[in-house]
Amino acid sequence: MIWFIFVYLLFLIGIGVFSKKLIKSGRDYLLAGQSLPLSLSTFALFATWFGSETILGATDEVLKGGFVKVIEEPFGAALCLILAGFLIVKPIYRMGLVTFGDFFRVKYGEKVEILATLMLIISYFGWIAAQYVAFGLIFKTITNFSFEVSILIGFFVVLILTYLGGMWAIALTDFIQTIVIIFSILFIFFEVLLLAGGFVAFEKIPPSYYSLIPDFNYKDIVMYLAGLITISLGSIPGQELFQRYMSSKSEDVAFKSSILAGFMYLTVALIPLFTVLIIKFALEFETQNTLIDYISLHTNDYVKTVFFAGLMSAVLSTASAAILAPSALLSNNILPKIFKTFSESTLLTFSRFSVLIISVISLILAFSGESIYQLVATSSIITLVSLFSPFILGIYWSKSNKVGAAASIVIGFVSWFVVNFIVGLEYEAVLLGFVLNVLSMVFFSTIFKKI
Repeated sequence: MIWFIFVYLLFLIGIGVFSKKLIKSGRDYLLAGQSLPLSLSTFALFATWFGSETILGATDEVLKGGFVKVIEEPFGAALCLILAGFLIVKPIYRMGLVTFGDFFRVKYGEKVEILATLMLIISYFGWIAAQYVAFGLIFKTITNFSFEVSILIGFFVVLILTYLGGMWAIALTDFIQTIVIIFSILFIFFEVLLLAGGFVAFEKIPPSYYSLIPDFNYKDIVMYLAGLITISLGSIPGQELFQRYMSSKSEDVAFKSSILAGFMYLTVALIPLFTVLIIKFALEFETQNTLIDYISLHTNDYVKTVFFAGLMSAVLSTASAAILAPSALLSNNILPKIFKTFSESTLLTFSRFSVLIISVISLILAFSGESIYQLVATSSIITLVSLFSPFILGIYWSKSNKVGAAASIVIGFVSWFVVNFIVGLEYEAVLLGFVLNVLSMVFFSTIFKKI
């Protein structure tokens, strides 16, 4: 199994080396020449989000109380892709932009562009770090290497792949890795189902675990609402989605790929949730890392190889996409303003330099000790409380302006930060930050409507 995994990693790196030949400019590097067909575009969107939080984070959370505990991921994530398809894909594709930061420059000016771009860049570090942590956990289980060494191996694989091949490498590897992910998840599901006696295993799962409605009390409702909007709305203003839409070869392809990826995501993401619930209730096995530990201890080497190949595919595809997104923002919207230069050649140089910087900072965060689920959630919260309203209202409300945008970004983020980290109200902070983000956008745009 170990040798197979090493060969698989080398194969992915080889795709990165090959993809380098397809890159002639910075736009090719960031958007794959805007030439992705429906299949590659859909698989790229799916693989971008189907990562460690889906297989490891959500499976741990669902054991704590059922589907209502994972309303954020995968249900909120799938909803985000569908909402984004209907709300934003066509308007932003027609604008012909390179990065999400460009939208804020065109709509609100350079100062708001810089502010929004910095918020976006900050939001990605936790997401990338989560993938490093997940890879470290997986690789440690496979090889018995230390957790720290395993993280470093994942770091170098993702760095080489992304640094060399950019969006082309990500799109090509995502296509392959999506197939591996789906096959492995289905394979493990039926393997566990067979061991549990077939479909009768579902009868042993308590009916309450299937519920998507929270208990009617203050704590559960606030937690539920915060979780629901964190990714479903908070990830709509995201560079990784923007990058895949703009990499599609047409507006129609971008729209269809988002809708298809949303339904595909929800369908596939439910499988590991059912798998781990069967393991707990039908096979009566539960640990701190139930899914990984069960497969490691109670299945043969062939099953383990299939599972870990799929799991690593999910993590690596998400990690590479998560790194390229903030790198595009840094190289296109920040560095040219510092060095006072911009051309296709400098964009490509800046992009690769940015990949290196983003990767290293995220590596440091990966050793912070935060959980996978929490690292990912924090990333989406930042964009929810700062960028959601200036983005959506910037598209659909003609009165939106730069004062409203700047005020909503600052007020939404600061209010969330204070209530969360100083007052200590985690879920109330999300709701308050979101509401103030919207209200301040409307209020200040109306008051300063001539600006």
